[in-house]
Amino acid sequence: MREWSAQREALPYGTDGIVIKVDSLDQQAELGATSQAPRWAIAYKFPAEQAETRVRDITVHVGRTGALTPVADLEPVRVSGVIVRHATLHNEDEMRRKDVRIGDHVIVQRAGEVIPEVVRVLTEKRTGDERPFAMPATCPVCGSPVERKPGEAVARCTGGAICPAQVLERLIHFGSRDALNIDGVGPKLLQQLLDRELIRDPADLFRLTKAQVLTLERMADKSADNVIAAIDRSRRPTLARLIYSLGIRHVGLHVAEVLAQHFGDLDRLAHASFEEIRDVPGIGPTIAQSVVEFFKQRATRALLRRLEAAGVRPEAPSALSKGRLSGKTFVFTGTLERFSRREAAERVAALGGAVTDSVSARTSYLVAGADAGSKLERARKLGVTVLDEPGLIRLLEGQ
Repeated sequence: MREWSAQREALPYGTDGIVIKVDSLDQQAELGATSQAPRWAIAYKFPAEQAETRVRDITVHVGRTGALTPVADLEPVRVSGVIVRHATLHNEDEMRRKDVRIGDHVIVQRAGEVIPEVVRVLTEKRTGDERPFAMPATCPVCGSPVERKPGEAVARCTGGAICPAQVLERLIHFGSRDALNIDGVGPKLLQQLLDRELIRDPADLFRLTKAQVLTLERMADKSADNVIAAIDRSRRPTLARLIYSLGIRHVGLHVAEVLAQHFGDLDRLAHASFEEIRDVPGIGPTIAQSVVEFFKQRATRALLRRLEAAGVRPEAPSALSKGRLSGKTFVFTGTLERFSRREAAERVAALGGAVTDSVSARTSYLVAGADAGSKLERARKLGVTVLDEPGLIRLLEGQ
C-alpha cells in the first residue's frame, strides 16, 4: 500500500486506491462472493493527497438557508489531479480553531477526493503580515443583519426572500439532481433568468416560454427547446423529491423520503402538527419544528399554490415493503467500504427497515464503519446493538 501510494503520481491516469485480488481462478471460484462483493478481492483507499499553497483572501459565501460560510481564496495548486483555487473553512469557529489568516501558508486536501478543505496552517512560515478575518455583521450580498443563534455554529443572513444569493441558491437546489433534476438549468442560466426578471421563485420556471429562453446569452433554438422540455419533464416528481426540492432546513433527501412515505400527500404534511411530525420514526423535535415553521410561512403557502397552478403534481409514494426488517430502525456512522451509506440505507429500506440520523433508545442497530463518531459511544451507553460492516451484510443476507 505504501509502495503504491508513492508510485501513484507516475501513473498516466488518476487513482484513489488499489484493489488486491486472488490471482487464481480456481481459488476465486472456491472463495465465492456475497451479493455485494467477491470474497477474493479487497479495496484500499489511498490517504488524501495534500499540497501546500497560500491564502490570498477570505470571502463569505451565502447559502440557500442564509448560512454564511467563510471560503479561502487560494493561490492555484494541483491536488488529486484538479486545480484548487478555493477551499471551505466551514464556519467561524472552525476558522478560529485552525487560526487561518489572510496571507497564511496552508496545507489543503480534497475531502473524500472531492471538496477542497484547509487541513492546517504552516505557522512556522508566518512573517507577521498575515491578517485575521472577521465575519461580517451584515450580509455581504443584501446588507441584511447577520444572526447567530445560541448553540449554533453557523451565522445566517436574515434577508430571506430579499437576499439575491439565497434566492439563487434555492433555485439551484430546486433543480438539482436529487431534487427535481431539471437537466440543463444550472446556476449560470438561473442567474440570467433572475437578472432579466423572468423568474422570482421555482414556480416561475414552469411558466417560461421558448421565446423568453431564447433571449438569454448563447441560447440557440435547439438549446431553448431542450430547456423547456427538461422543465416540462420535471412536473411529475416523486413526493420525496418535491419535499426535498423545497429546501426545508434539516430536511435532506432521506428525511424527505421518510416524510413522504408517512404522510403520502404534500397537503397532509403541510397541515401536520408538530406532534404528528415529531412522532414519525426517524424524525425528532428539531426537524419537526423546522418543517412546521416552514409550512406556516405565507411565502411557502403561496409557492405551493403557484406550483400546483403550474401543473406540478407529485407522484404518491409506493407502499412500504413488509420485509423481514420491518419495525427495525438503523443508524449509520463512519465510512463503509463495500457500499455508500445511501446504498446501504436503500438495502435496509428494501427489506422494510427504517434509517434514521440520530441514536435513541428506539434504535435497533447502529452500523459502525471506519472512523465511527460520537454515535457509537451513545449507542453503547443506550445498549443499542452495534454492527460492523460484515455484520450488516450478514443481516441483509439473512445469515
